[in-house]
Amino acid sequence: MSAPSAGSRDLLHLALVQADTVWHDPAANRHALEGAFDGIQGACDLIVLPETFSSGFSNEAVVWAETMEGDTVAWLRRQAAQRGVALTGSVQIRDGNRVVNRLLWVTPDGGCTTYDKRHLFRMGGEHERYAAGSDRLVVEYRGWRICPLVCYDLRFPVFARNRFDRSRPGDLDYDLLLFVANWPAARHTAWEVLLRARAMENLSYVAGVNRAGTDGNGIPHRGGSVALDFLGEPLAQAGSGAMTLRATLSLANLRAHRARFPAHLDADGFELEEQHS
Repeated sequence: MSAPSAGSRDLLHLALVQADTVWHDPAANRHALEGAFDGIQGACDLIVLPETFSSGFSNEAVVWAETMEGDTVAWLRRQAAQRGVALTGSVQIRDGNRVVNRLLWVTPDGGCTTYDKRHLFRMGGEHERYAAGSDRLVVEYRGWRICPLVCYDLRFPVFARNRFDRSRPGDLDYDLLLFVANWPAARHTAWEVLLRARAMENLSYVAGVNRAGTDGNGIPHRGGSVALDFLGEPLAQAGSGAMTLRATLSLANLRAHRARFPAHLDADGFELEEQHS
């Protein structure tokens, strides 16, 4: 796996790792993911992992949640540096007296930016054990603006909206919207439809990375990780098993589409209110 040259900014090469996460075993998951990384051939800029990739989506994992000084964050930094890629996915993190479902955005230079999942899945009791985040994250990486969100966030289009600042003509907040997830098979149709809707309404590429297999609560997952273009059409799509999906995105193609179909110019303005638990 080799990183592209610094000047290669039009194309963004993604690897979406659809893992069968081992329940409550961070060391086993890190080892398995290293094997998946070793199998990625050719240029790669960004590797995307599922939600709670180190332990599975478990309320019990709150008891042994790691800190930002723990093994998984250190492992992400090492992997990003050694492989010359950015890595992202979410982990249960203890932050003071609270535990958050924290998305980590780690770059080859050692940088680590975070986003704490704002929308906690109450049907699974997540809101009772974890603390919600607030502001979303938009990162700039190799000429791309990327907004990474977590699972249940997919159901809230206002929070995910690609906002338009009229003081910067033609400039939208992001070019790629990412979702890392543990999305169960019972609601797989919603996963597929909502990802496509987010791409079309936001004039953006969208990638969603789901886990595979059955978790420790006996809940099955159908995978279905996907990279979509700005028309909601799949560039690459996974089946139900563990696998790594590759996709290449073009910033030039995205900008051309926005010029042809500038629907954002007719969008409604809005402000987000602070979320109270």
